[in-house]
Amino acid sequence: MPEASSLRARVLAVANQKGGVGKTTTAINLATAFAGRKGRVLLIDLDPQGNASTGFGIERRARETSSYHLIFGEAALEEAAIATAVEGLFFVPASEDLYGAELELAAGERREFRLKRAIAEGLKQYDKVLIDCPPSLNLLTLNALVAADRVLVPLQCEFYALEGLSQLLRTIERVRRALNPGLEFMGVVLTMYDRRNSLSELDAADVRGHFGEKVYETMIPRNVRLSEAPSFGKPALLYDEHCAGAQAYLRLAREMLERERMALS
Repeated sequence: MPEASSLRARVLAVANQKGGVGKTTTAINLATAFAGRKGRVLLIDLDPQGNASTGFGIERRARETSSYHLIFGEAALEEAAIATAVEGLFFVPASEDLYGAELELAAGERREFRLKRAIAEGLKQYDKVLIDCPPSLNLLTLNALVAADRVLVPLQCEFYALEGLSQLLRTIERVRRALNPGLEFMGVVLTMYDRRNSLSELDAADVRGHFGEKVYETMIPRNVRLSEAPSFGKPALLYDEHCAGAQAYLRLAREMLERERMALS
């Protein structure tokens, strides 16, 4: 495990209730990009599908201690977090046990605070913590939003991109009012952008019209190498650092850090 820091990490939930928008790809490659800047980074896979775990090449039989065990107090964060092939990047995998977590959480007291309590002490070990949320607004996602300081929403450049997003924003606002007053909607990152398709540009302009400066300038393109990387168990930044998708995530990480610096100045 990395050495402890005197300050706790800020927690970023990567969330969208719609699947297939590049949510997990964004979580994996942002975490990798942040770690590449010599930071100590933790990524927690909270999606029962375990796509982020697959994206790091972690076989199912190697996920004996997972985010499920973390949430239910069966493992401490330092036991659940494992080192990855990326220096400075640690990872809590997901297991199929998470599929039953919804029912188990429903019967518990202060059920939305399980993850927050589980990671509270360990946050001093890291500079940044990211959570890959499930593609639905369930109790696991609520746990992520309660544990988080900020929410990043990956949004695909398509005609129906904005449909359903209002529901997520309402959920974020409810969580802020009732459970986590410090929660901040950090912004939107546009994914699967195709500059050859004029509709992509129109869709991007539509989203920017709705959210203004909350939309990051960096857009993640449709990219074959980016799509191939998970099948090789690697982030795109390890699979092909020079591909357009990997370079876009490096730019996005720089943009996010620059916005953080400006907000603090």
